[in-house]
Parts: sequence; C-alpha cells; structure tokens
Amino acid sequence: MTKRLVALDVLRGLTIALMILVNNPGSWSFVYPPLRHSEWNGCTPTDLVFPFFLFIVGVSMWYSLKKYGTGLTKNGLLKVLKRFVVIFILGLFLNAFPNFEFENLRIYGVLQRIAIAYAIGAILCMLFNYKQLLVVFGVLLLGYWVLIHFGGTADPYSLSSNIVRRVDLLLFGENHIYGGYGIAFDPEGLLSSIPSVGTVLVGYFTGRWIEKSKTVKIAIKKLLIYGIIGIVLGLLWNTVFPINKPIWSSSYVLYTGGLAMLFLALLLWIIDVKGLKTWAQPFIHYGMNPLFIYVFSGLYISAIAGLVKITTSSGEQISGYTYLYKEIFTPVFGNMNGSLFFALFHVILFWIVAFILYKRKIFIKI
Repeated sequence: MTKRLVALDVLRGLTIALMILVNNPGSWSFVYPPLRHSEWNGCTPTDLVFPFFLFIVGVSMWYSLKKYGTGLTKNGLLKVLKRFVVIFILGLFLNAFPNFEFENLRIYGVLQRIAIAYAIGAILCMLFNYKQLLVVFGVLLLGYWVLIHFGGTADPYSLSSNIVRRVDLLLFGENHIYGGYGIAFDPEGLLSSIPSVGTVLVGYFTGRWIEKSKTVKIAIKKLLIYGIIGIVLGLLWNTVFPINKPIWSSSYVLYTGGLAMLFLALLLWIIDVKGLKTWAQPFIHYGMNPLFIYVFSGLYISAIAGLVKITTSSGEQISGYTYLYKEIFTPVFGNMNGSLFFALFHVILFWIVAFILYKRKIFIKI
C-alpha cells in the first residue's frame, strides 16, 4: 500500500478536534467525566488523545523519513533538529503568552513533549533497522519501569514521590513546573518523555505494517492482531506498573498504542473498504494543518482569557473567556451543558479556520 492514508488524516483531525474539546471547557468545575483526565492511575477517553497524536506522528514518520535517504544522514538530522527547535520554542511561547512572566514560566508542555518524542524517535528510526528498533522499544519500556520502580521514594508510583517529579524539581524548581495537581508535578516532564518515544515507535511500526501489506484488508487484520496484543500486554503490565498518563507508564504506552491501532483499523475499514468518506471531511480539514490549528487555538484562548476584559451589567469585570461561558452559554444550556457547548463552539470555530486554509490550499508545516 503506497497511496496516501486518508484514514490517517482523519485520525489526525479527530485527535486535534478532541484536543481542543477537552482543553477548553467553559468551566473546569463543570466537565463530564469522559472529558476529564484520570486523577492519577487509569485511562479515560480524554487520556487517549495525546498518545493518539504521538502515535500518528510515528505513522507519518515511517513515510516522511524515506525522503532523507537511508540511515542517519546530515540532511535528515538537520531537518529533524530544526523541527524540534521550532515546535519546542512554540510550546514555550504558548506557555509565556500573554503575560510573559519568565520567573514563573513553565518549561514543559504538549508541544514540547511532541518535539522531544518526535526528535528522539526520528533519530532512533534513522539509526536502527526494524528488528533493532523492536529491541530498542523493549529496552525503553523495561528500562523506564526499572527507573520508576527504583528511583522513587516511599511509593514510587505515587504523585508525590515518583522520580519524574524529583528530577524536574531538581532541574527547574517548583516555579517552572505545572501545578495543576495541587503540588508541583509536570505530566510532560523530562523523564516521562522516554516512554513517549515508545508511543512514537508504535506508530512507526504501524506505518511499516500498513505499507508492507498487499491490500487494505490485510493491513486491517495486522492492526487488529497487534492492537489486541498491545491492549492485553498493557492490561497485564498494569497489575504491577499502573496504566498512568501523568508519568506515561510503560503499560500506558502498550494499552493506548493498541487502542490507536484498533481505531486506525476501524477508520481504514470505514473509509477505504466501505468507501464512506463524506462524514470525515471536517476532520480531513483539521488534519491538514494540525499543529498550526493547535497553536492558533492556544493563542486565541490565552488572549480572550488574559487580555480581553468585559464589564457585565452588574458592573463586574471578567475575562472574555468567562463572559462567553457565563453570559452566552450558561443562560441557555445551564452550567454543565453550557461548559460542553462552549467547548464545542470552539471546535467549530477552529474548524472554520482549518476549512478556509484547506480550501485555499494553505498547508502550514510546523
């Protein structure tokens, strides 16, 4: 199979749309459980969004690295490092915008994790052949388990005493680490980038399996088999190394990678086998400029939350973000549904941007 994978574009678009949906509720106090991350161990539908995107990065990498030649070439390395720098700096800029308070600037973030996982994954894929990569993949996951198990204090798998947190605190201090867990802990921390590379490699293997399949149906069968194996292994490992997104546990890599393969197999069956494509057009639009739309949405949300101030009829001054939720959506839909429709409104808003770019054939590579 050498033709462009429309199903992959759709999955990419779906993932970005879901990122926007789960990241932008009207109020974090009113969010339906499936649209929340697990508090610690476990895996909700929301916990699938980020690993699915890294999985897609890996699938795309199988096709994109070929144009750099065989092995680790100077041209290939420079291209990868350039993209790493651009994505990482964009992530820092998003964290800083709009106040640019560098004394409290969070170092890590979603884009930074994408940059690190992409760069390390790409270099590994250029250095090693398929069989060697399978060994590297196993070493990454097993080595990370050992690191977590023996590197923490007290309970090495807990929020407060895991080694991921300890290393980030040592390197950057509390002021530069995410504080949304009640204590300083970053779910995109440095050490947890190690297994996230494994998620990229799962995608890379998937791209290989698809291209080397003679037909779409054979590719689907492979993904179903490997996907189920990944899920089962992840669930078995979960008994001793909990499925956990914040520390990106090795069991989480296998479990979410397996689910990503099954979901891609489903899309291949719907789109390529059954020929049902019309429904997927909005997600294709999203999928053609994914990182640009993500960055644009982040800047927009930060701007209306941090720069726009509106005075209500009662004389209270609130942010543009809060005004939209409380004055526009809540009166019509109530607190919980108002929060949901606020998020859906922005999914549609950014789809319009994606649609305009698609129609004008503007594809912004980041």
